[in-house]
Amino acid sequence: MTKIPIYFVPGLAANTKIFEFISLPEEHFELIFLDWILPSNLNEPIHDYAKRMCEKIHHEKPILVGVSFGGVMVQEMSKHISCSKVIIISSIKNNQELPNRLKLAQITKAYKLFPSKIISNIEKYEQYFFNDYLKKRAELYKIYLSVRDKTYLQWAIFNVLHWKQSNTLPYVTHIHGDNDEIFPIKNIKGALIIEKGTHIMILNKAKTISKILETECFLLN
Repeated sequence: MTKIPIYFVPGLAANTKIFEFISLPEEHFELIFLDWILPSNLNEPIHDYAKRMCEKIHHEKPILVGVSFGGVMVQEMSKHISCSKVIIISSIKNNQELPNRLKLAQITKAYKLFPSKIISNIEKYEQYFFNDYLKKRAELYKIYLSVRDKTYLQWAIFNVLHWKQSNTLPYVTHIHGDNDEIFPIKNIKGALIIEKGTHIMILNKAKTISKILETECFLLN
């Protein structure tokens, strides 16, 4: 039996460990996890970057799955290669789904103040996380946010906020949590909704997401 190839792209600054709780039947699916590559420079167009990411694809008509900024990336990658399906999780399908506060950050260029230095040196700054919630988040960041190159972080943040996609691609399936704090559900259209799902539901709602992925991927055959 030929297995269905599924390529996974993690969120901004995240490594592929974020998919460690995703479980799909091994007899039916081949799961391939793609790490981020570094942009050639701060001004590399996302179109060119996505084309370089596609060099890691070694199957014809794969399924692409992306989380958060990885969702944006797999949509861009799908413009270069033929895909069976594109599935995005905790992400956006077009730039109209960006919340107003992120649109404002783009207009005012406030994103340039983003503390990429903190992410790139989380161990140094974690002593300043005072309450338990922030300490737990710091621990998660250390485990899952390992892509800390400052050029990459600045490039990725810029490209989230300046994504030119105005229309939803017809072959995209969207899985979204109703408590997503980064991309609020009120701005999201036509998604499969996961109750109590936050922006990091790929970790704590993995069982539910796995079932949806299995169903959606089998629908192709």
